[in-house]
Amino acid sequence: MQKPVVLLANEGFVTDGRSAASSKGMPGLRIVSESVPCECTIEADAEAGIVPVMEQIIDGLVQPLTAEEQSPTSKERVNPSRIIFKGDFAETNRFFYKSGWGDGLPLVPPTEEAVQEMLTGTDLRPDHIVGTVQPRLGKATVEKIAVNAVMAGALPTHMPVLIAGVEHLLDPLTRFGTFSMSTGSWSPFWVVNGPIRNDIHVNSSSGSMSPGNIANAAIGRAMGLIIKNLGGIRKGVEDMGVIGNPGKYSMVLGENEERSPWVPLHVDEGFDKDDSALSLIFPNCFTQTWPYTSDDKGILRSIIYNIKPVGGLCCFVIPPAHANTLAQKGWTKEMVRQYIVEFARSPAYRHHSFYDTNNALVRPGNAPLSAMDTVAAITDPNYARIVVAGGPGTFMGLVFSAAFPGARWVTKKIAVPANWKKLVSKYRSLVPTYERY
Repeated sequence: MQKPVVLLANEGFVTDGRSAASSKGMPGLRIVSESVPCECTIEADAEAGIVPVMEQIIDGLVQPLTAEEQSPTSKERVNPSRIIFKGDFAETNRFFYKSGWGDGLPLVPPTEEAVQEMLTGTDLRPDHIVGTVQPRLGKATVEKIAVNAVMAGALPTHMPVLIAGVEHLLDPLTRFGTFSMSTGSWSPFWVVNGPIRNDIHVNSSSGSMSPGNIANAAIGRAMGLIIKNLGGIRKGVEDMGVIGNPGKYSMVLGENEERSPWVPLHVDEGFDKDDSALSLIFPNCFTQTWPYTSDDKGILRSIIYNIKPVGGLCCFVIPPAHANTLAQKGWTKEMVRQYIVEFARSPAYRHHSFYDTNNALVRPGNAPLSAMDTVAAITDPNYARIVVAGGPGTFMGLVFSAAFPGARWVTKKIAVPANWKKLVSKYRSLVPTYERY
């Protein structure tokens, strides 16, 4: 149409807007910065932020497009050098940090030798493109995945999980393109199932989500670097999380299948028990609670009374002892999920999608007649999953994602290379041995 268009952007989101426009082939999109508070509900404040920029809006709409705006020039680099820096460990880290390629922690320099060793973890060719990662459509080649894996301190045995992780990011059902850039500070939460958990020592017992295990830490960290460096999602530029989320460093959990009375998560998702699989959701909240009593009633009440009324995807991380208590009383995972959906309720006024802060209806067609009537905290049992993990003790983990249309749990099979047994044997002894007092 060749007609001028003006995008209004809050002053804190102008850089984000320019990045989004550039990734869609419109680097010259006309953006007007305005000062309306984000998600403003006060009419006077909205008007005060727009009136001062009305002339800019009008000018942007009436001025003809420039030649550059009509046919933007590509800035893609051609045949970039494979060697980008030479220096010692400290110098390399300073260079990478100043270039914006790290996560704030020291990085392992991705030398040619280190990357070649990492590539032994897959049968795919280094130039094989797993896919293009949003938002800036970076080409996720196997070699680039390996580079980021080296930087994160991962092992070659982690490559099959990382490749499966990239495949998750490409699946529209994860809503990665939305969650990774939202102001809501969502974090990828990865659950590993099947034989590969034990092959690469993914922790599923005490402190599963704490620092200390290379698989749990490095896999999550590597995926974070892949998201940043290949997807082009940078803090304050594309990632507009208001507060941020420490889970973005690493949020990886193995299911303790050996001590679970129920079938594991990946079997629930349609895979065979002997398959290795990776599951993903994007939560923005994690909390812990303990049972009010140690019987099945106390465990279930503790869960339903601590669920946030968010209505989105969620995961209940139940330690083996509690899972066995529930199973001995006849509870299946499906029964637990149905119980949670039916009895985890709260007054409708606490759900912003039904009522506003003045208890006025927002969606009359779907809301209860009274703001005090209760509604389900989780409206669909398919939103919830139960994973058995953790060590001795009473605490349970509750992982929540605020409701977002179209988002689903996604589980994919992990493919290992032909040399898997040999590779596992090479790294099997790499485990921490703590001194006993």
